[in-house]
Amino acid sequence: MASMVIAGIRPTRMELLMLKKRRTLARRGHDLLQEKRDALVMEFFSFIHEIAPLRAKAYKALGEGYAACVDAQMMIGSRKLEEISLGVSDRYDLDVKMRNVIGVTIPLFKLVEKAELKGTIQYDLLDTSSRLDEAVEKLHMALEAVISLAEVEAAIRRLAEAIIVTKRRVNALEYRIIPVLDNTVNYIEMHLEEREREDFFRLKRIKTLHEVKAARNRVFSN
Repeated sequence: MASMVIAGIRPTRMELLMLKKRRTLARRGHDLLQEKRDALVMEFFSFIHEIAPLRAKAYKALGEGYAACVDAQMMIGSRKLEEISLGVSDRYDLDVKMRNVIGVTIPLFKLVEKAELKGTIQYDLLDTSSRLDEAVEKLHMALEAVISLAEVEAAIRRLAEAIIVTKRRVNALEYRIIPVLDNTVNYIEMHLEEREREDFFRLKRIKTLHEVKAARNRVFSN
């Protein structure tokens, strides 16, 4: 037990009361952390269920976007397509916000079209093919799918990290801190009980000695 008792502890009633309060708080904290861990695991698996369809959607959208680009390239030529791609400006910004899920900050991604480019077409429709229009639309859909996938993957990663940290804290309380507090409380209680027994026997002995002395005094006085 000595290795599982708080070093340098004084076996007094004051220490016992303080340790019992600490143990109560530790047990309460352990229960709350267990509840948090379980809630995090539920959130984690809810995102896990989303990842497969989102990944499939993103792969499909990217494949369709690539195929549409190949079609456009065949219709207008590689050089022309390259000239158009170099001549257009970045059309979108990524808006990043945060939301709190059981104490874990999770990013929210949103594709935002730049105000100055909203509703505009940055290439000559008469000098290109409708295949290019289709390719642009397919790539836009692919970009949105990739962003949705990235949002869920980021949530999964952050929740997994939070679960690991919370699990470590639960284990530390369950297997180290609370057992040490339990053993230390038991150690002090045993020490105090032993001291009480010693005091009881000492008082009983003193009482017996007083009684013997009183009896002798009565004998001699008679």
